[in-house]
Amino acid sequence: MKKTFLLCCALAFTFCAQAQWKPAGEMIKTPWAEKVDPANVLPEYPRPLIQRGEWSNLNGLWEYAIAPKGQAEPTTFDGQILVPFAIESSLSGVQKEVGDANELWYKREFTVPSSWRNKNVVLNFGAVDWKTDVYVNDILIGSHEGGFTPFSFDITPYLSGKSTHKLVVRVWDPTDKGYQPRGKQVNEPHGIWYTPVTGIWQTVWLEPVAANHVTAIKSIPCIDSGTMNVTVSTAKPCTNDIVEVKLLDKGKVIATAKGLQGNELRLSVQNPTLWDTENPYLYDMKVTIASAGKVVDEVSSYAAFRKISAKRDANGIMRMQLNNKDLFHYGPLDQGWWPDGLYTAPTDEALLFDIKKTKDWGFNMIRKHVKVEPARWYYHCDKEGILVWQDMPSGDMGNHWAPREYNAGTDKNRSAASVANYYQEWQEIMDLCISNPSVVVWVPFNEAWGQFDTEKVTEWTAHYDPSRLINPASGGNHRNCGDILDLHSYPGPEMFLFDAQRVNVLGEYGGIGLALDGHLWWNDRNWGYVQYKTVKEVTDEYVKFARELKDMVKRGYSAAVYTQTTDVEGEVNGLMTYDRKEIKIDEAAVRRANQEVIHELSK
Repeated sequence: MKKTFLLCCALAFTFCAQAQWKPAGEMIKTPWAEKVDPANVLPEYPRPLIQRGEWSNLNGLWEYAIAPKGQAEPTTFDGQILVPFAIESSLSGVQKEVGDANELWYKREFTVPSSWRNKNVVLNFGAVDWKTDVYVNDILIGSHEGGFTPFSFDITPYLSGKSTHKLVVRVWDPTDKGYQPRGKQVNEPHGIWYTPVTGIWQTVWLEPVAANHVTAIKSIPCIDSGTMNVTVSTAKPCTNDIVEVKLLDKGKVIATAKGLQGNELRLSVQNPTLWDTENPYLYDMKVTIASAGKVVDEVSSYAAFRKISAKRDANGIMRMQLNNKDLFHYGPLDQGWWPDGLYTAPTDEALLFDIKKTKDWGFNMIRKHVKVEPARWYYHCDKEGILVWQDMPSGDMGNHWAPREYNAGTDKNRSAASVANYYQEWQEIMDLCISNPSVVVWVPFNEAWGQFDTEKVTEWTAHYDPSRLINPASGGNHRNCGDILDLHSYPGPEMFLFDAQRVNVLGEYGGIGLALDGHLWWNDRNWGYVQYKTVKEVTDEYVKFARELKDMVKRGYSAAVYTQTTDVEGEVNGLMTYDRKEIKIDEAAVRRANQEVIHELSK
């Protein structure tokens, strides 16, 4: 009888939640929008590289209010919002703009399972854009600045003796009126600039942990020595607790190492199976913390053996190498936007869809353009075997080409606060992806958008992670630093500069447009570098550009990025429509052309 009653209560709650929520607006949506369940939103564990068995998902319907900046918590709220979809999105159920003069407030209640008794409770946020203040039981427990990276708070001291607890989140985001990294967001979307994203846009969750627990895992492979170098960070830096790392191959432990937190542990593996785009082989990893001989924390992770480097070929041209073999990187410019969720894919299946389509089209790489994805996106790239170039989202003085002081190597218009914030957010982005084998190139700047101190930023990036290549400015004001010279050419590929000391790449080209009725964000403001009327015309032009590019591979290009994966708002230059319902190319023909370009280096 008790089980039946609880089941009825659960069903009633689900029905009530579904009845109270629906997507807002009448704009186009992806097929996955219909699969969004407000009682079970993005249920997958959000952090595959540090995974625990027990956790509680806080996604779902919260209360929200938009209030003038600087006021105390509202006494009444405006309605309900579906977390983790930004308030400007359809899937939030709200679709309202906030603006820099206002703050966005969230409120909900949560309970802590009785089985978590005698455990610490950590509150995790996947990402919130941009400045976040968090209150638990009316206590301001912490803040975070940064719109793209995860952050956490141990909320144990602030949990009262009550069974139910109050959680309030306050967010301020000035969009293009602030210096913070924001990528393609603007207050007045047009052309290649998109809708603002404010507030919580990734999963929020609770988990029980020991007082000392794993907070970060950095895994850097060295295939030349057959070692996996692992650094584990914990909640208590000064401790005698012992960290143990085990590397497993198909369930069998093949290497172990022990040490204190913060020390680099080296695990040796003879003849490891290498991760590459054709065989993305992942090893399982177990990390534990033992206190006085007793395991107090255990997490699951994974790692891969792969190497990204650059070397001269027989003709003296610098080439990128994967596992000490020349490999041409070829992939689309991927904005990572969704018509229904904006920054947030409606489901995990949708998040994976774009990656699998990219692989199906014969590409081996994705350039993630001035946006950062949830941790599960990089996990999917690791699993699918696709290389990732990760951009730093642009910001500060506007996305302009105007050189101002750039060519002097310094942007005097950036404030000290802006510079400090850039480094903070860039470091957090690198920390997020540093153990993902798919991520192989860091891109600190794009097209001079907010570009400053290029040599210093590039040097800092290379020092922070010497295991990857640095593309200092994709199509930007070129400086003699980093590993890559990156040109942009629209619509067709061209090679108008060459650097004999660095890898030469075509960081953007293409932009072949096709507007398909019934799949457009706007009916009268659509844009592409060139526009055609049929799938055949688009495919023919794409194949023509690919053939031209192939001729440039032997002359020196080692990578190319085609614009772009999908249409986005007013841009109609995607290989598929914004709603992902129509493919705008002959897929077989494009795959053949792409594979010919990639294999040109191996001839």
